[in-house]
Amino acid sequence: MSKIVGISAYFHDSSACLIVDGKVVAAIQEERLSRVKHDASFPQKSIVSCLEMASLTIADIDEVIFFEKPFTKFDRILDTFLTVAPRGFLPFRKAILGWFKEKMWVEDVFRKHFSYKGTFSYCQHHLSHAALACVASGFESAAYIVIDGVGERACTSYGAYENGKFSPIAEQQFPHSLGLLYSAFTAYCGFRVNSGEYKLMGLAPYGKPVYKQLILDSLVSFSDEGVVKLNLRYFGFLDDLRMINRRFEKLFGRPARKENQQVDDFHKDIAASIQSVLEDGLVILLNYVQRETGSTRLVYGGGVALNCVANTQLIARTGFEQLFIHSASGDSGCAMGAALWASIQHNEIQSNDSFSLNPEFLGPDYINEAIKEALHEKGITVFHELEWETLTQTVADELAQDKVVAWFQGKMEFGPRALGNRSILANATHPERKAILNQKIKKREGFRPFAPVVLSEYFADYFEDQGNDYSRMLYVTQGTEKAKEIPACIHNDGSARVQRLEPGFNDQLRSLLVKYYDLTGIPVLINTSFNERGEPMVCSPKDAIRCFLNTEIDVLVMGNFLVYKSEITDVVHKTIVYEPD
Repeated sequence: MSKIVGISAYFHDSSACLIVDGKVVAAIQEERLSRVKHDASFPQKSIVSCLEMASLTIADIDEVIFFEKPFTKFDRILDTFLTVAPRGFLPFRKAILGWFKEKMWVEDVFRKHFSYKGTFSYCQHHLSHAALACVASGFESAAYIVIDGVGERACTSYGAYENGKFSPIAEQQFPHSLGLLYSAFTAYCGFRVNSGEYKLMGLAPYGKPVYKQLILDSLVSFSDEGVVKLNLRYFGFLDDLRMINRRFEKLFGRPARKENQQVDDFHKDIAASIQSVLEDGLVILLNYVQRETGSTRLVYGGGVALNCVANTQLIARTGFEQLFIHSASGDSGCAMGAALWASIQHNEIQSNDSFSLNPEFLGPDYINEAIKEALHEKGITVFHELEWETLTQTVADELAQDKVVAWFQGKMEFGPRALGNRSILANATHPERKAILNQKIKKREGFRPFAPVVLSEYFADYFEDQGNDYSRMLYVTQGTEKAKEIPACIHNDGSARVQRLEPGFNDQLRSLLVKYYDLTGIPVLINTSFNERGEPMVCSPKDAIRCFLNTEIDVLVMGNFLVYKSEITDVVHKTIVYEPD
């Protein structure tokens, strides 16, 4: 049996994963340790952390696998330049410097950093995505599809999965990409590519799709077979450092929004329009894939799979009856996908047995002694150490009294979603709570929605069940009439990106929510990631304390310790200002 390290690096959201004897035992994104949002650097800290969590050294590792094939990707970049030359020299020059410095030589970099003598291999980018989603799904057989900006060459690929075997059927290659189309509009609305797409999605419900037909007439078309064709005259990513060009701006009658400019009704309508185009394009593509494969189960990976609004359409408007999406479906999950792929090649993977019951909780854990030491280091000497039942009852009381609680428990989540171990929790019954959280704690745009977490047995009272897996905040659904009781986590179109808390998924958070329900009669809380704008989700107790002191969070809970902001007013803290993401 093998010990395998998977890594992703150099583009965005670097990460590492460790699999031992066919089971995932640790995984973490580099940003959580470096404290640099979307850190794309070589994930040295993540690799070390994975080894430490498993009490292993690099000498114990049998194989290291990289999430894509660098020479294939470089070949695509070179082909692109030759196609548009002499235009495009500036982006080509910028790219080539990075490739020759480090990206092309990832194996050499790894061996140098860790004095590693074992096997080093490579997985195809889209197969990294597919392996993660297929194995984590637990399905014995399914159709799979991967949609992102671009891998080595593929932007969309699909095939069949059965008992650990992948049978690719077709792919669509760069530059005709649904992911790049959506990213182009992300840039046009003034958000950052590869990190701001979820902002565009969150903005869409405020607008109307008045530009949808213009987009379909001028920028993109979809064949009955789901083939995407971009009108490349309007895009800049082939020969410029921008996603769009002046033709694109002229088409819509306005230049691209700058980050510090006001978001107005125009941008809301643009967001609504491209969101609608994306949803329709996905439905066309997936109906074709369903007909081609004959499967009623779909496994979906790649960065576009993080669009939880579009995901809601995939069962409702296609022939698929079951759908699985991993919460780390973007590139951060590719380290795990590559490691799973390697394990499959060694016949060590059993899909139903590769993950624990809580497969997203794979990061570092901290004992109470480490938490207490961190509190003392930060000069916090007034805190309360409580038994678990007393702790959860006390926290439920504080939430019922409208206090905002930072909740830090157990192993850190892997992936972008806060699933209850590194979360900020708040009462959802007051409509003004959303504005307060956005302004004073998250320090971000006011239109951004917050997700609810709800006890599973009361899910149907507050939300429509459209047949999706709501445990990992990967889908939105409409609120029922009763959802008027929780306005702070209902978006302006009546929807919510809900986390349904099933027994066994996160028992610590569930025990708190049960006590909160007993007190208030409301089985729902706001659950958002424990960080502020521009900062990665907190990982360690020191990160948690820093964020607590830097924001207007009222209560910090770590392990069995509870800290009230009102009791530590004498603690000296240097305010940190993060670069907006």
